[in-house]
Amino acid sequence: MPRLDATDLRERMARDLPGAVLEAVPLQVAAAPAHGPQPGAFMTSDTLVAPSRLVEAACYLRDLLGYAYLSDIAVVDYLADDLFELVYRFYHVEGGEGLTIKVRIPRDHPEVPSLTPAWPGANFHEREAFDLYGIVFVGHPFLRRIYMWDEFEGFPMRKDFPKQGDKYIGADE
Repeated sequence: MPRLDATDLRERMARDLPGAVLEAVPLQVAAAPAHGPQPGAFMTSDTLVAPSRLVEAACYLRDLLGYAYLSDIAVVDYLADDLFELVYRFYHVEGGEGLTIKVRIPRDHPEVPSLTPAWPGANFHEREAFDLYGIVFVGHPFLRRIYMWDEFEGFPMRKDFPKQGDKYIGADE
């Protein structure tokens, strides 16, 4: 099977999964240093998928295209745009370049369908995103904190999480 690049994937998914691929709108990002990636540099290299079609798109990559390894799920917090972007990285079992699909969800109601029932390897990745960012994966069989203790309040990787002071340190002193 020939390997796909992001453009080929977008075209194929637009044809085979009508309505699943969204037009990527540039987001407000902090200015990058002159020597690093520039704002918006990654916009055209990935496929933005409607949250309601995430499971269908991931299964399309696995079942029809052979990208059966879900490497990770990363979360990007765009505080200025009031949304989270979830980045799913998939690789083909025979090697080669990976493919990335993205999903954008609002920060005030961060819910997205869980891949875990169809893709068990997503389990810990989704629990991590839930624990650190507060993203709810609807349909996850055991969505519990994985790093922080159950009584911990808040989501420490969010950009608006307080960076100074910790009510847990020295509470018993």
